[in-house]
Amino acid sequence: MSFQQGLSGLSVSSKALDIISNNVANTNTIGFKTGSAIFSDVFAASLTGSISGKQVGVGATLGAVRQTFTQGNLTTTNNPLDLAINGDGFFVVSRENGPDVYTRNGQFELDKEGFIRTPTGERLKGFQSPVTPGALPTPIGGLKDVQVPIVGSQPMPTSRVEIGGNLDANDLSAAQRYPQLFGSTFTFPLPAGENWQDARTYNFSTSIKAYDSLGKSHELTYYFAKVTPTPNDPVNTNENTWKVFTSVDGGYPLGVGTDGSIEDPSVIWSLTFNEKGTVNTPIVGPTAANPLAIPASYTPGADRIRFHVDFSDMRQIGGSYLITELTQDGYTGGELAGVSVGRDGIVTGRYTNGETRELAQLALQTFRNPNALLSIGNNFWEATTESGLTAPSKAGEGVAGVVSAGMIEDANVELTNELVQMIVQQRNYQANAQSIKAQDQVLQTLVNLR
Repeated sequence: MSFQQGLSGLSVSSKALDIISNNVANTNTIGFKTGSAIFSDVFAASLTGSISGKQVGVGATLGAVRQTFTQGNLTTTNNPLDLAINGDGFFVVSRENGPDVYTRNGQFELDKEGFIRTPTGERLKGFQSPVTPGALPTPIGGLKDVQVPIVGSQPMPTSRVEIGGNLDANDLSAAQRYPQLFGSTFTFPLPAGENWQDARTYNFSTSIKAYDSLGKSHELTYYFAKVTPTPNDPVNTNENTWKVFTSVDGGYPLGVGTDGSIEDPSVIWSLTFNEKGTVNTPIVGPTAANPLAIPASYTPGADRIRFHVDFSDMRQIGGSYLITELTQDGYTGGELAGVSVGRDGIVTGRYTNGETRELAQLALQTFRNPNALLSIGNNFWEATTESGLTAPSKAGEGVAGVVSAGMIEDANVELTNELVQMIVQQRNYQANAQSIKAQDQVLQTLVNLR
């Protein structure tokens, strides 16, 4: 008599219970993938082979433990660096000793050096350009440990201002409105010694902050003054012409002499509107190719601010004066205020000056045969020759999934199914024990023969 079949049955049932118990134990393990037992039958064969149809199996064995890489549920957290992969792929993390490993557990944090790391100290990897002194990296570059630099955002001097809105087509020039005060030929502004900011001398004004190369702010004020048409002057017969003057930090308008005469018309914009109320282009005045340079006396110790103004969204129709767009591209320096990660895996830094900068892009690793990955604990897998390692890709590219920030991926363990399988394997174990008991009783009967 042979007890082999029953013993093998006990063995595989015990191992199956081990696998089920491991699944149940990791129900709350983030990124865990459930395992299942694959059994194989065992047959004995002699060197000369066996007779077909008369083989008797000698039991079962555990052929493999297969992990199921299905998507787990996503749970929202309050940590912006909790990341979940929605789709295929693994996060790539580096270790101090050993090759890179892979994980679906996206519980990350920033260390004191700005590296994004796991709770056990491994660093998250992605695409990031080298950092030059005093500058911030970009998401263009080779695969490396992702680092959010401790250096702050450098100031950006203003180079472009955009003003859009409406100038009232019904409005008159100051000379037409107040000829008794300024005369019929008056043009803004009054001489510097007088109250040149008298609201009666211009039609409208608006202000915006600009920044020099040191990040210091300066107030730019724009005065819109409608031009009095001169019927006998072929150059100035348009009823829809406006001059735009620039004042810096409350100073006298640029390009104007202290006596109120125009000394440098190249720094003054001239807006002419057509019969439909849209501005004619090209606009006369400073351009991107030939910007307005603020005198150096306004920016001591810093580079001169050189900028142009985009008036393409200005219009002139009957209606109240309105500014709908007023922006500029400069900013002061700022320190890191927070980090966020987009669906495409781009790591963005938010700074105290209101600016955002793309710093890196996370790498996702996919495998042709993820079941061949080697589990090494701590929610990590290592690549093997059978797993089919591919080149790291960016989130959303190819078969790689997308990244969900502020979320974690729960274990894909179906607890109900595991408990049912536990009962099944318990019954299998009891049945195999019964086969051993039956073998024992038959053997006892044989031994008792006299």
